[in-house]
Amino acid sequence: MTGLAILGSTGSIGRQTLEVVHNLRRRFRIVGLAAGHNVTLLEEQARELSPSLLWADREGDYLQQKAAALRARWTPMEEMVCHPDVDIVVVATPGKAGLLPTLAAVQAGKVVALANKEVLVMAGHLVVAAASRHGADLRPIDSEHSAIWQCLWGEDRASIARIILTGSGGPFRDLCQEDLDRVTAEEALRHPTWQMGHKVTVDSATLLNKGLEAIEAHWLFGVPFDKIEVVLHRESIVHSLVEFRDGSIKAQLGMPDMRLPIQCALTYPQRLPAARVKRLDLAQLGTLAFCQPEPRRFPCLGLALEAGRSGGTFPTVMAAADEVAVEHFLAGGIGFTDIPRVIESTLAAHQGTVEPGLEEVLAADAWARRWAEDWLRARA
Repeated sequence: MTGLAILGSTGSIGRQTLEVVHNLRRRFRIVGLAAGHNVTLLEEQARELSPSLLWADREGDYLQQKAAALRARWTPMEEMVCHPDVDIVVVATPGKAGLLPTLAAVQAGKVVALANKEVLVMAGHLVVAAASRHGADLRPIDSEHSAIWQCLWGEDRASIARIILTGSGGPFRDLCQEDLDRVTAEEALRHPTWQMGHKVTVDSATLLNKGLEAIEAHWLFGVPFDKIEVVLHRESIVHSLVEFRDGSIKAQLGMPDMRLPIQCALTYPQRLPAARVKRLDLAQLGTLAFCQPEPRRFPCLGLALEAGRSGGTFPTVMAAADEVAVEHFLAGGIGFTDIPRVIESTLAAHQGTVEPGLEEVLAADAWARRWAEDWLRARA
């Protein structure tokens, strides 16, 4: 059986991963589970699945005592992913929390199923280089990157003419500019298609997630930014496309269900039956629509793409500033249209490092968080 460590097991992707594993329970066994603050759900998962390794982002000896009561060992994520019984690491933690465990996993030569956008945005050059050196396998879980990955099976990557990332446009794709100033966190969390965590859902509403995905695609598939495009596709049926130099285009289609790319990453190169996944009926669907995103409506997309092209520590700073801004927005401290202002001001103040090492990446992340917080306090 294949041993899994799931980082972020209590979040949306983590819970759906466990659904996939339940359907394929004769193939996989859970070795480790790691969570954020939801210790109650983590304990429920541990009682059901009996992992030998547990971790949560909480302090206190009582957590280690709970792990012992569950016959598990309290194990930091960087140690968990290197355990010899772990074959595949699912990285579903949000934000920078996934960076160090991902680096540890690739340095240990593991298969890494990556659902965390910020890991490659912050340190794609470090992760990809380490994976190459240690023979690790990076498999994307994001629906867009999974689609690109599947389109490239059996293809020569040198023949890629362009990658086309699709996005639904989020809940505010039809709002006029003036109405965006008044939207609430509750409204931003009502994504029209996907059920995701709060941070990812807000990033989808600002379209910053598409900028993050462009940076991810750059590192995952070795494609320059001038060959990566973003289009809006409200039906979320075409999950992304690849055009080749002969003019042919491949697209990966399916109903919007994250269990499909999760299973694809876990079972590659096999395709196994998926439980409770709705089949796509093109005749019933009728039409598929595509359009270009409006830069004025989605300034975060342009900021993210600019940071990606600038390279160095600029993507790290952009992602950190966004985390701060989204946290304040969800807490009611700032408005929706203040999010790009926080990111833009932080990027403008940053003096980048061209080829940063890990320490410089972490220092840039810490600086950006401090600067964004200070800017928000001064503005308040």
